[in-house]
Amino acid sequence: MLSMKHIEATITPMRLIFLGTGTSMGIPIIGCRCPVCTSSDPCNQRTRTSALVQIGAQRLLIDAGPDFRTQALRAQIRHLDAVLLTHSHFDHVAGLDDLRPITPSGSTMPIFGNARTLADVRRRFDYAFADRTDSTGSTRPALELCLVEGPFQIGATRIVPFEILHGDWTITGYRIGQLGYVTDASLVPASARAVLRDLDVLVLNALRFEPHATHLSIDQALAVIADLRPQRAFLVHMTHSVDHATVNAQLPPGVELAYDGLEVEILR
Repeated sequence: MLSMKHIEATITPMRLIFLGTGTSMGIPIIGCRCPVCTSSDPCNQRTRTSALVQIGAQRLLIDAGPDFRTQALRAQIRHLDAVLLTHSHFDHVAGLDDLRPITPSGSTMPIFGNARTLADVRRRFDYAFADRTDSTGSTRPALELCLVEGPFQIGATRIVPFEILHGDWTITGYRIGQLGYVTDASLVPASARAVLRDLDVLVLNALRFEPHATHLSIDQALAVIADLRPQRAFLVHMTHSVDHATVNAQLPPGVELAYDGLEVEILR
């Protein structure tokens, strides 16, 4: 009979690394002298929102914004198995060119997303596909577009996508085991909430305290968390009106502001 210790040892651990937790302009904002932008607290220094999911030797990137190069160097990312895109706004895709050095020669990097996201990537990074012949002699990323229409597998990992609203955009959230990842949502509909029940960790955007047309406020995010009741929740995509220490101290038990470089173990 297997001991509990042996059973636990056979479970592949999942680790989430928050590469970036800031809004589209990052924190500090260029030219801003507000208390958060000039803060000495490293938790207030937020690059554009992105995350790395590690499952054994597998590495999955969620979004690749304009700070990806810096984030990858800091996290010592040496390879990726795939990229999951939530949507195609600049702060979530501008770093796709920086996949070049971690895409093995002769292979492609799978890029997963909905139809609108992939169409935008194809248009913006048209030089990164095998049917282009005008980049001879120069390096370029090698992207493979993978349409997300339902649950899919990357190796042994099952991923369940779901639709959320980002203003008038329909974008994508992802569930990977006991992890639910949502960013840039203005509304988490009932269909998405059904996928996000019984989580160990929920990641959810929370822009600021004041309402916003295309993002959840902190109070709105807390209401979603209270409904879904994950074991733990981490807020991302905060603007410079959110001081880490001050706001973190006000959050209910089990809810925290994430910060760049935070690593979290996730039950599978």
